Amino acid sequence: MHTANPIGRWALTAFTWVVAILFVFPLLWMVVTSFKEEADAYTDPPKLLFTPTLTQFAGILERGFLPYLGNSAFVTVVSTLLVLLLAVPAAYSLSIAAVPGTQGVLGFFLSTKMLPIVAAIIPLYVISQNIGLLDNVWALVILYTAMNLPLAVWMMRSFFLEVPGEMVEAARVDGAPLPVLLFRVILPVVAPGIAATALICVIFSWTEFFYAVNLTAAQAGTVPVFLVGFITSEGLYWAQLSAAALLASLPVMVIGWVAQNHLVRGLSMGAVK
Repeated sequence: MHTANPIGRWALTAFTWVVAILFVFPLLWMVVTSFKEEADAYTDPPKLLFTPTLTQFAGILERGFLPYLGNSAFVTVVSTLLVLLLAVPAAYSLSIAAVPGTQGVLGFFLSTKMLPIVAAIIPLYVISQNIGLLDNVWALVILYTAMNLPLAVWMMRSFFLEVPGEMVEAARVDGAPLPVLLFRVILPVVAPGIAATALICVIFSWTEFFYAVNLTAAQAGTVPVFLVGFITSEGLYWAQLSAAALLASLPVMVIGWVAQNHLVRGLSMGAVK
């Protein structure tokens, strides 16, 4: 039996570690900088030995970070729930219970992602202003739902296609009504895929900036809008910006870490036949 070269294995392991460190380094540097004083963050060469401080985090909270965090959490959670509520039956009808014109519907969903958001911002601004949703979190909820729905339908359809047809037919023969078939037979099978879709929708909603910065002001601003406030004509406040970015990233990183098993299983569904 052929045995792999130990030197080759060690070289591959070392190369993998180097690549992983390069990818993670910006995040580690942001974490380190967030615990520095502003003067220490500007030193050249960078100061690696310093006294950690929580001053920057206290300053972020004093600048009103929590309302922006609350707006982002509300918009992200509500829009993701709406996406799942609409995408699950749509994906079911486009896969297991295929309807006439399925390919055309899928093409329409895909075409909605081809429109540059810059081209739509003026009509959206005027509409939001006329219906009283300017600087309102519900405007972002509607837009983020529409933004993520096509992607969610495409992803969930691929997951639904992996459900064994024999399982669906057996449930139908047993007389299972549609709600029982969907919620007790099909959804448990595609649960990892739904979790992966939800996590991707959460990430896209949490990090979206263009709609938020153009359609919100003092009342409905989200975390990305809050971060822009650290870009001034006087320059960047690196320590404060790093602390704010760390606080803004923590919710998504925690959710991703908790749901990593579901994410891997969901994204790998259908990869191996």
